[in-house]
Amino acid sequence: MLHDRLLVEVDRESGERRSSGGIVIPATAAMGGRRLTWSKVVARGPQSRSIEVGDRVLFDAEDKAEVEVHGELYIVMRERDVHAVASDRLGEDATGLYL
Repeated sequence: MLHDRLLVEVDRESGERRSSGGIVIPATAAMGGRRLTWSKVVARGPQSRSIEVGDRVLFDAEDKAEVEVHGELYIVMRERDVHAVASDRLGEDATGLYL
């Protein structure tokens, strides 16, 4: 990866969802607002300052660039397009989530 780019896995479970009442909501259903997506970082560029490989990042799925590598689908994005990061490396005192 170059510069501040991130390569994240496409979440297989981001397709169909279930409501709290158990109703299946297909991935093609129109949402009233924009829905953000969580994905795991698998590679990062050398200028990425806050994000490490293995972190989970929250981003806008409409602003993504998909790429296929060895038959697997990934998303390439800039670090500045990430809205939040969930990480285990912050220690026990922190929540593990920073914005």
